[in-house]
Amino acid sequence: AMPFLPCLKKKKSPVPLGRSVFQKHTPPIQQNYQALLETCLKNKTLFTDDNFPAHLSSIGTGALLKKLPRNLQWKRPQELHRSPVFYAANRKQLDLCQGLVENCWFLAALEALTFHQDILAAVVPQNQSFERKYAGIFHFRFWHFGEWVDVVVDDRLPVNEAGELVFVSSVYKNVFWGALLEKAYAKLYGSYEDLQIGQVSEALVDFTGGVNVRIKLAAAPPDLWDILTRATYSRSLMGCQTHLGATKVLKNGLVAGHAYTVTGIRKVTCQYGPENLVRLRNPWGKIEWKGDWSDSSYKWELLSPKEKILLRKKKEDGEFWMSLRDFKIHFVDLMICKLTPDLMSQEDGKKWMYSLKRGRWVKGSTAGGSLGFCNGTFWMNPQYWLNVLPVEDSKKSSGSCNVVISLMQKHSSKHRNRAPHLFIGFSLYKESNRKLPPAFFTRHQPVNKHQVFLDEREVTHDFHLEPSVYVIVPSTLEPQQESEFILRVFSRKHVLREMGGNTSFTLSKEIVDRYEGKIWENFFTKHFEQVGVCNPEINAVQLQRILNNVSCRNFQSFRLSFSLDDCQGILALLDLNASGTLSIQEFRVLWKRLLFYLEVFQKKDISRSGKLDLVELHAAVQETGISLSNEVCNLMAIRYGDPDLKISFESFVCFMLRVEIMGEAFRNLTQDGKGIYLRESEWMMMTLYS
Repeated sequence: AMPFLPCLKKKKSPVPLGRSVFQKHTPPIQQNYQALLETCLKNKTLFTDDNFPAHLSSIGTGALLKKLPRNLQWKRPQELHRSPVFYAANRKQLDLCQGLVENCWFLAALEALTFHQDILAAVVPQNQSFERKYAGIFHFRFWHFGEWVDVVVDDRLPVNEAGELVFVSSVYKNVFWGALLEKAYAKLYGSYEDLQIGQVSEALVDFTGGVNVRIKLAAAPPDLWDILTRATYSRSLMGCQTHLGATKVLKNGLVAGHAYTVTGIRKVTCQYGPENLVRLRNPWGKIEWKGDWSDSSYKWELLSPKEKILLRKKKEDGEFWMSLRDFKIHFVDLMICKLTPDLMSQEDGKKWMYSLKRGRWVKGSTAGGSLGFCNGTFWMNPQYWLNVLPVEDSKKSSGSCNVVISLMQKHSSKHRNRAPHLFIGFSLYKESNRKLPPAFFTRHQPVNKHQVFLDEREVTHDFHLEPSVYVIVPSTLEPQQESEFILRVFSRKHVLREMGGNTSFTLSKEIVDRYEGKIWENFFTKHFEQVGVCNPEINAVQLQRILNNVSCRNFQSFRLSFSLDDCQGILALLDLNASGTLSIQEFRVLWKRLLFYLEVFQKKDISRSGKLDLVELHAAVQETGISLSNEVCNLMAIRYGDPDLKISFESFVCFMLRVEIMGEAFRNLTQDGKGIYLRESEWMMMTLYS
């Protein structure tokens, strides 16, 4: 077989042949946050970071400087606000807005992170504040080329003469976690200016260490809605990008060449039938879609009053709904970052294996280039032996295994945007236990016949491979181009090692998606069939049977005992289209809330009595991030508690669902944050059937 020319996806000019941009990657300077904090507290001084000074050099050297306001100053949050807050857990809405840096990609990923408090807490350590143990020092954690690094910053932030932040800010002017996290990310990559250009997928990986799935929406798979559903109800972060265009803001309200966060999905029931909707947010915190299902669209009148009230927000806050059909037309890429690669394989809730190898392309030694470019030197590239092993518990009859392979190049400069990315890709061959000789490549085709070389940081491919031995050959497009790289492999079970001289250590570990797991197929077939439910719509009696028969590890210490009255109340709250039943979609919402409420309930049930007293109830409500007055809490204890005003877990669920849904309705309806206007029919619908 003749060598083939790989597919080239070009964004900018590749590095000229033979030019070396190689420079050994130096990890960011590690500073010990705890030691620095203690020293500052002991000396009663505020931390100043000499490694990322309050100086123009930290902002950059190019075009960004021209955008800066005159008399730029660096100030600490305590100089900007009477009562600064690091992180406000009770802010349900997305509250960050982009500043002068054109880093919508970073912000879109950051907002996706706010939907997963446990992942967010890994990036933004929560035990930091401007009060207790404050010394002007904060720290954040990022996944940086295969390892988690701790980045320390001082809290001096660039502001204009009016004392307004010039970069990322919060809608709530006293909240500063976003601005400080952006500063830490800028420090990691060299300067604020180094955040000017990027892709949502890069930041998603930096926040999670996860694996990316990129879906080209013009050629979206037929099961796109199912993929979005699994992603929404599992531990996934989603972002997307619009088409490039000459006009920045289009007539339809979308911004050309811009990144958005996917914040939710919903199947709604219109008068003409169901419609799949996607909810998105513009990181600018303003400028919204103006088409069907936008805030002022006539389409909302096709829904039941309750569904309309709970879904539509008539606010210019950057967040909006659009139909799945319009989403596929107006957006180019959908990026989904998952902590385990089970999204496309539909093998959720299983154990996965993750292996990482570090390597280098060195001129004259291992920088062989690609087959299509120069097949005489391709054999010089590093080779990795991959043994894909069968998994006993897999129900797949085909015998193929889901394997995700990711190749990531390392930046050759301290500054992220100063050295262009090389075009990179890899070939996968089915072969024996030997290093492949030069002649092999002229006679054999790789498994991935249509290779793609991208001038991007990371190239990821999803394979369905039969258990066997394979060889992975990572390469640059052109020979003699130098860089370091990391190769990651995710599968149910495999062995990965480098072939040839350098048999460096392979980092392998087991990862489990420990949250929802494969609820959607396994949970529903198991629990719905157990109680004789085969219809995807369930009534209150069936809901009671399902909840009280749950045998999930999360509820091992709990025997759920929801009354029919409880279930009728839950159904009334969650049944948005007034059908008298819960759809699978609505049940998913309930299930996710149940797991969250259980975590809070067990944490605040200090006496381990299985019930919350008034003090514990106040603490539990606060823990969920909701602010309720003492009067309301006491009233709720009378309404939902036993004669001693003690609240069981089941009552706590009913109480919290009502609080959350009524709060959401108020926020969507209010124009001034103080009151709402409802027609009598809407008032009756919201109060009588909920």
